[in-house]
Amino acid sequence: MKNNHSFVTSILLSASILLSLLTACTAIPATQNLQSQNTAEPVATEAPATETQTVTQPSLAPRGTPLPASIDAPLIESPSIIFINMLDEVYGWAVTETELIRTNDGGVTWYNVTPPGLTDVGYSVFTEFLNKTHAWVQVIDPNNYPNGGTLYRTSDGGITWDSSETPFSSGDIEFVDADHGWMMADLGVGAGSMAVSVFRTSDGGATWARAFTNDPNLEGAGDSLPLSGIKVMLVPLDVNTAWIGGVIYSSGSTYLFRTEDGGKTWAQATMMLPAEAQSSELMIEQVKFFAPEQGFLAIRMTSTDQQTIIFTTKNGGETWDPAPAKLPSLGRLEIPSAKEMIFYYNNQFYVTKDAAATFEVINPDVNFGESLTDMSFVNSSTGWVVTTSPTDQRKLYKTTDGGKTWFAIIE
Repeated sequence: MKNNHSFVTSILLSASILLSLLTACTAIPATQNLQSQNTAEPVATEAPATETQTVTQPSLAPRGTPLPASIDAPLIESPSIIFINMLDEVYGWAVTETELIRTNDGGVTWYNVTPPGLTDVGYSVFTEFLNKTHAWVQVIDPNNYPNGGTLYRTSDGGITWDSSETPFSSGDIEFVDADHGWMMADLGVGAGSMAVSVFRTSDGGATWARAFTNDPNLEGAGDSLPLSGIKVMLVPLDVNTAWIGGVIYSSGSTYLFRTEDGGKTWAQATMMLPAEAQSSELMIEQVKFFAPEQGFLAIRMTSTDQQTIIFTTKNGGETWDPAPAKLPSLGRLEIPSAKEMIFYYNNQFYVTKDAAATFEVINPDVNFGESLTDMSFVNSSTGWVVTTSPTDQRKLYKTTDGGKTWFAIIE
C-alpha cells in the first residue's frame, strides 16, 4: 500500500479516537524483543550545514544517472514538503500546503504540477501516486459532504489534468493500474464505529460505481464489513481482491477483512496472535503484497507495553504467521520489498534485509528525534525523511547508506 497520509490523518484525528491514539504513543525502551542489534555508533548530533536554497549538485542523484531533462512545469525553490512518496531513486511526488510537486532527480529539484485552480493542498486532499506519470487528487466538496467531491487525474506527470465530480468526498483512494481503482469512502465516525462505501472505477477515475456500503441508511447496505471498528486503509491487489484494515477497541481483536468478488462481500482474516495480544488493543498498521501469494502485515499492539508485530503470508492471506523479530513501540514503517523493512522510533532506524527475521539498529548522524514527520524508502539503503520543527519549519534529508548518514536537500 502506498502511503495515503491525508485519509489516515483525517481518521486518526477524529475526536472519537484521538485520546486512544495519544495514549498509545507512550514511549518505551527501543531495544526490547529484537533478535539482532548491531548498533552503528552516531557520527554527530547536529544536522550538517547546507545551502538555504534547494541543493542542485549532480552528486546527490544516484551515481551513473544522467542529468535529467527539466519537466515542463514551474521550478519550486526549497518547497516546504509535508508528505513525500518516492517511487524509486529518481522519480517521486510530494505535497506541500499549497502545491503538488514532482522530482525526476532524486529530490534535488522539484517542479510545481498542481492541478489548475487548486490552491489548498496539504492535509485537505487525498492523493494516489501510481507511477511517474499517473496520479490522482481527490478534493472534498464541503457543501455536499460526504457524498460529493472533485477528482483530478493526470496521465502525463501533472503537465495536464482532467477533472470529474465524484459520488464521495474523502477516503482512501488506490489504483492497481492506470484504469482500475478502488475508493473506501468515509461516511462518518462515531462511538467506535465507522460507515464506509467501497467504490470502483474501470476508466481511470472518470466514473465510479458503488460496490458495497455498510451504512444502514443507504439502500442495499450489507454487514459483511461490520459497521463497528475504525477503517484506516484499503489495499487492493487487483480488480477483484482487496483488504480493509483498521482497529476495533476490544482487546485481542483484529480488524482485517478481505474481498475476492470486487468488494461485494467481505470475510474476516484470522491469524495466530501472541499471548500478550489477548489483552492488547490491536491496530492494523500496514498490509502489503509483493506477489499474489506473498505479503506482509504490521500490527500495532498496545497494552502496558507497546510493540509493532510483523506477520507474513505465503498463501495470499489465508493464514498469517508472526515473523521472528518484534519491533519496539509504535513508529513509522516502510516496506519497500519482500525482504526489506525500515522502521523509525526514538531517533533510531531498525533495518531488516531478511523479511523481519532480524533487525539491525542504526543510529543516524542527525538527531531527528520527534521532528521526523514523514519518510519514504525505496530500498534498505536509499530513503528520504521530512522533519518539522515546532514552528512548522520543514526540511528534507536523504540517505544512501541505510540511515547511517544523512544530508539535507532542502532546509
